Formats: sequence, structure tokens, C-alpha cells
Amino acid sequence: MDQQPALPDEFYIPASVSLQERRTHTLKSGDLFGVFDACGNVLGSTDGLYFRDTRHLSALELRIGGQPPMLLSSTLRDDNGALTCDLANPDLYEHGQLLLAHDTLHLRRSRFLWNGACHERLSVRSFAETAMRVRLELRFDADFSDLFESRGMSREARGNILPPEHGADTVTLAYVGLDGQRRSTRLRFDPAPTWLNGHRAVFDLDLAPNDRAFIFVEIACDAAPATETPRVAFGRSLRDSRRRLREESRCAAAVSTSNEVFNESMRRSISDLYMLITDKETGPYPYAGVPWFSAAFGRDALITALQTLWLDPRIARGVLGYLAANQATEIDPVADAEPGKILHEVRHGEMARLREVPFLRYYGSVDSTPLFVMLAGAYVERTGDLETARSLWPNIEAALGWIDLHGDRDDDGFVEYHRQTDKGLANQGWKDSYDSIFHADGSMAVGPIALAEVQGYAYAARRAAAMIARLLGLDARARGLDDQADALREDFEAAFWCEEIGTYALALDGEKRACRVRASNAGHLLLTGIASPEHGRLVAEQLMSGAFFTGWGIRTLAAGEARYNPMSYHNGSVWPHDNALIAMGLARYGCRIAAARLFGAMFDACQTIELRRLPELFCGFPRRRSHAPTNYPVACSPQAWAATALPAMLQACLGLSFDPELRLVCFNRPILPASLSEVTLHNLEVADARISVRLVRMGDEVAMNVIARSGTIQATLIS
Repeated sequence: MDQQPALPDEFYIPASVSLQERRTHTLKSGDLFGVFDACGNVLGSTDGLYFRDTRHLSALELRIGGQPPMLLSSTLRDDNGALTCDLANPDLYEHGQLLLAHDTLHLRRSRFLWNGACHERLSVRSFAETAMRVRLELRFDADFSDLFESRGMSREARGNILPPEHGADTVTLAYVGLDGQRRSTRLRFDPAPTWLNGHRAVFDLDLAPNDRAFIFVEIACDAAPATETPRVAFGRSLRDSRRRLREESRCAAAVSTSNEVFNESMRRSISDLYMLITDKETGPYPYAGVPWFSAAFGRDALITALQTLWLDPRIARGVLGYLAANQATEIDPVADAEPGKILHEVRHGEMARLREVPFLRYYGSVDSTPLFVMLAGAYVERTGDLETARSLWPNIEAALGWIDLHGDRDDDGFVEYHRQTDKGLANQGWKDSYDSIFHADGSMAVGPIALAEVQGYAYAARRAAAMIARLLGLDARARGLDDQADALREDFEAAFWCEEIGTYALALDGEKRACRVRASNAGHLLLTGIASPEHGRLVAEQLMSGAFFTGWGIRTLAAGEARYNPMSYHNGSVWPHDNALIAMGLARYGCRIAAARLFGAMFDACQTIELRRLPELFCGFPRRRSHAPTNYPVACSPQAWAATALPAMLQACLGLSFDPELRLVCFNRPILPASLSEVTLHNLEVADARISVRLVRMGDEVAMNVIARSGTIQATLIS
């Protein structure tokens, strides 16, 4: 069961068509997300409107006079609140005669998602010199495929598509799955179409010169009976959705700089973050990414919350609350669950409910559990929120219990993964590709596998728990945790340091043989503090060498290693979140110049990418003059931990930390990359006080001054 498969496993994401070949736009609200082409249509194999892991709309195509309109432009609002597509008619012929010259009609599609529905307003304006009748048509369908089907998995059987139901202005498409659950999509039109059936809506519009007509469409997933017309629902929902976006972003600190392109990049990062956040009963929770990971993931949310802790601590509190509420309490081999373990992933689709995939509530990640404790400690240090710490303490203890018992089955002091079901993930660290953990000769490592970075997370988790224990008056428990951390650090150095390759081993296999492979995992050790000062500096130097550093960022695997491939998912590509965690680690070990260089490189990459949006990953080819980074064909975008990479790197370079007891914001030896001469942080929050600070580069130094303050709060700079 532990032998890695020789071929990609069943959860491999196929890449027969590159997502880069088609310009798509994504929208998300809560558990609903949509992937649309540049014209606002749903035509591609992975396009669609998805709700709770089911595709509720698999086709949507606008036609004018029977022909597709021509694209003028399409744009996402900078807050991701709406998609606007500007279109024009092509030359339209009838019986060989030109009926309507191109660019006579302007069509504008305005679309957004809100409360389980897609709302669209289609504006049609005539620039003809005479009155005319125009026929518009919307073609639509819903296959109700499970998300895992949409991304390439096959099923032996499916449920039943029900016959469409339609009236004068409404069509309902429905499906009853093998799980017995009925899923439906309701389309409503305002005004009522001239002609409507289960898959087409036709509108005949009479337009005078310079006249304008509007068509409103509401596409609701598993919706209750409607009480408003689509026209009224569009206006009210647009107001409510924009109000929500403003309220959410207002809670976070803001950044402005001397570089307007960087400001655009930061605005996009923050907008992507809040678009991906879904409100749970326990608070805000960032879903991992669109399209394939629009769900609650443990590891992704924990790292996203860690990277944004300085901006908005509410996110960390929401993530900790949700994961605590869903912490495993018993052994369930199908779900890879054990008492105290923290979630990997939650899915709601038919295949998950039927256990055709194991992800209904799946715990197959080795690092979510120590990361949970790490984040709890970082949250308390950031906020001083002892009430939340006290409520989480039983969950922290349960997580520590898992690390000690189930996470370390052979009692060697290291945390290993060993999947309980062959339907689960074979590799359970963040590099979970089938071929990502291997030996220097390229042979696959056979488990149970102890990853290097996971030992760092376990070390940091014990340090964090010891700090919380002291604050709660549990001094004896704190001393015991510190002793465990000290022992782990000593054992880790002995087992993982590889002098011959100048870095830490990627992992230990089931026979305790070191995987002597140079990988970016070692950079995470700097984040956790487990690396010795001497070895930490050597790791930093190697990561910034040509074997790793491409000019755009640090590769996941050094050039020259057996499985190195700059086009692979985990064996040579560049991941923004990986680089952000490394930058935070570089700063911790005093390598701020290297952190600033890495930050500058990642920002340079961001400048070349559409919407200033860092994707999940890009290829690890060396930087070339006048070339952008090479796209990875099926990278998700937006992706939460990629969106928060730039804010995390900024914090690392500024040496930004907080002391809630003293109500103090501290900048420890800040450094700014060459692209930024001035940075202003607005509304940094400590307790109930806020402060805004400007930092300016002056030669080789950075000066600070406070520009606004509310409540009792101070800022200090250590040079």
C-alpha cells in the first residue's frame, strides 16, 4: 500500500488542454463559483457554474442573429465583484445578402454571483440609423457532473437527468444522483422570452436608433421559490454583494506604496483573498482556489491564515475555529482519520457522498495537524486573545496527542505519514504528487515517510503550544513541550543534515534512509526555527543559488536532481506560497537582503501576469530578458495561498511583528526591495487600537513615521 504508483494516481489532474490557451474569468461567492470564457459563455470542457462540488450549468452561449457575437473586451472589477464583457455583432447575412453590418449593435454582459445564484444583465444598444428587429438567443444546459468528473475522472454509473420543466419565463433543470439527492438549476428571464424551451431562450427585440434594451437572467442553484423578479434581484443582490466586499476589506489593514503597479498587485491579492473566503458558522474561511480546489482545505487555509495574520487576524480565528470543530475524534481508515488529526479536505459532491472519492471529510495530510498548533500560537502572539486560546486548548492537546501517537507510529521521534486506504493520497505533504518524494537516484521513497518540513512544523507546534500553556498557567506542561522540542531539534539535525549536498534531506523513507535530494522543503525549516544557525545560513545560500533561484523565484527542486523538470507540478516549478514561506524563514535567520531579493523577483513576475494575479504555480525555467515567467498549463488562479504570497513577503522584509500586551507594532531592521522606495501600512490593529505607519528608504536605511493613530498604540523601529 505504501509503494508509490509508477504512473499518475487517480487524483492526477489531466492536462490535455492548457488553461492558458483559453482566457477564462472566474467568479466566486460562498460555495458557488463560475468559470466563463472571455465572452461570458460556458463552452469549454471545464467551464461552468459549480455549486458545492457539482456543475449546475455546463453550457451557456449567447448568439445574435444565429451567430456568436464578436469580443471587444472583457474585464473583472478590481474587487472581483463582477465580470463585464463587451461584445458586438458580426456581419449578419440572410439569403446571401448583408442584413446587418458588423459593429452596429453593442452588447454588454454584466455578471456577478451572490447567495447561490448567478445574476446577469444583458444590455443591447443599437447604433443603426433605422429601426430594426434583433434576435438574441441563449443556449444552456446542465450536466450535473461531479467536480471530479469535470476534471477528468470517469464513473461507472451516474444518476438520472430529469426532463426540463419550463413556463413562460422560467426553466428548471434537475438531476437525481445515485446518492438520492436532487440537484437543480433554475433559470429565470426578465422580460419573458419570445420563445422558451428546456435548452433555449429566444428574444426578439425591436430597437429604434440609439435605443437600448435590457435582458435580466438569474441562474439559481438548488434554489427556493423566488419572490422577486430577476430585474429586482439583480439590483438588490448587486448592492448587497458590493456592500459585503467593502465591509470585509475594511476589516483588513491596507497597503499603499510609491509603486502604482505594486499597489495594483496588492489590491488584486486582497480582492482574491476575500473572494475566496466563505463564511462559516465559526467565522471566515478561505477556500483553496478555483476551479479544482474551491473547498475547505486544512493545509491551504492554515498557511493562508498564517501569511495574512498581520493583515486580518479574523481569518486565522475563523480557520482555527472551523478546523477545531471538524477535528477527528476516532479512527476511520477510509477517511485517513485518527483522534486529534486535522482536516485535509471537505467535499459535498455526489462522488464524495458515495465514497467514490474519499474526500467527504478527509484527513490525509501529515502537516495540517502541526500547522494547526503553529497557527494557534502565531494567532495568540499576534492578538493576545487568551479567550480563544483557552477554548482551543483541548483541540491543541488533541493535535499534540496525534503528533506523539499516530503521527509517530514507530516512536522514533519523527512524524511520518502512512495512508490507511489505497483510495487516499499516496503522498500527504504539500508536495502530494505521486513522484514528488524520491531518492537521489530517482527511485521512489517507500513509506512510512518522514518529511523534513513536517519535523519543523512539529517543532514549531511544540514551541507554540508551550507559549500558550504558559499564558494559561500550565507551566509544567509548557516545560515538557519545550523539552520535547529541544530533543526533536537535536535528533533532526543528526538524521536529516546531509553534508555532501549542503542541505537537509527531503525526507526519511520507511527504512530511515535519507532522501538526499536538494528541495525547497528545506526553506520551510527556516520558517519554523528548527535549523541550527550555521545550517540555516547554508540552506539560505543554496536556495538563492542558480540551482534553485530562477530570477522569478525559488524552484521546488534544484536543477540537476534526478527528477528535475521545470514543467512538473512539484519537481522544479515555482510556487508563490512556497517562496513566501521561505522569505519568512530567510528573515527569521537574518537574511533580509535575500528575502528582499526574493520578494522583488516575485513582484517582477506578478507585473507580467494578467490581472497582476499570481497563479498557483508557474514553470521553473530561468528568467530571460523581455520574457515573462512560463505558465503552468493547469495552474489554478486565483489560489488563496498564492494570493497572499506578496503580503507575507512584505511582512518578512519589513520585520513586522506585534506585541499585544504592550500595544506595540515593531519593525525590526526593515528592508525594501529596489522597486519600492516608500510603503505605508494603514490601520494596523492591536486590540481595539489602530495605527498607520509610513516607511521610507533613505540610502541603505529605512525611516519610519506614524501618520495616524486611534487608541493607545505605539510603533517602533529597530535598525
